[in-house]
Amino acid sequence: MMGIMDVFWIFLMLMALQPVIKQKLLDAARQRMIAKIERQRGSRVILLVHRQETMSFLGFPVFRYIDIQDSEEVIRAIHITDPEMPLDLVLQTPGGLVLASLQIARAIRDHRGKVTVFVPHYAMSGGTLIALAADEIVMCRHAVLGPVDPQLGRWPAASILNVVKKKPIAEIDDETLILADQAGKAMDQLREAVKELLDGRHPDDKRDELANLLSEGTWTHDYPITCRMAEQMGLPIRCDVPTEFLQLLQLYPQPVRRQPSVEYIPEPYRGRKSGEPSK
Repeated sequence: MMGIMDVFWIFLMLMALQPVIKQKLLDAARQRMIAKIERQRGSRVILLVHRQETMSFLGFPVFRYIDIQDSEEVIRAIHITDPEMPLDLVLQTPGGLVLASLQIARAIRDHRGKVTVFVPHYAMSGGTLIALAADEIVMCRHAVLGPVDPQLGRWPAASILNVVKKKPIAEIDDETLILADQAGKAMDQLREAVKELLDGRHPDDKRDELANLLSEGTWTHDYPITCRMAEQMGLPIRCDVPTEFLQLLQLYPQPVRRQPSVEYIPEPYRGRKSGEPSK
């Protein structure tokens, strides 16, 4: 017969394996859902999801964003896809490196098949840069994009240039002048990159207007550009993300915190009257 210590060690082993088993089941569910959508739409589905923006490691925050590894993986997925096959790219990201974002944007811009970007919740900064390269952007009604103006460390490039314009040159230190020089170059480069991505899809004057609006610090960097605003700008937008894409994103949950900040009964309420029990 097994002793108490044997049962204890088996219990510890099962507890240790539980997260691994749970992750394997979640990975399998994701693959099944992706395969289902691909069969329905006849497309290649690629996800760029950063769900762990506020995850902590040993008490220190760890931020997820678009990096070179992301661009390598997305470009590899595009390269192994038939050039005529449609691409469906799901974006959930706060942004990231300009270099990595531009690499992805140019890869999908050059893809011959139709490229559709789905934004269930938000695709800010570098995510918006990628979305601009798509043939069509499909957003939820309350999803948002964001400006693509460059940031130099902690500071927006546009704000650095404004400081230099408003103060006499003798009152500005050398470091700020160097930052201003870099800021001007960064804004010029981003503006031209946006024009490149929009070229051929808008008249030249409208293309230039959009590039200036999005890259020159018109708003703060975290300003939410809603689906309606994007429509008014003339971007190729639809405000109706299919349900299966929302279901797919639910398979990429935020890491569990000590106590959830949002809680509700996870079932749809449709037309139930006050006081009527759920079925």
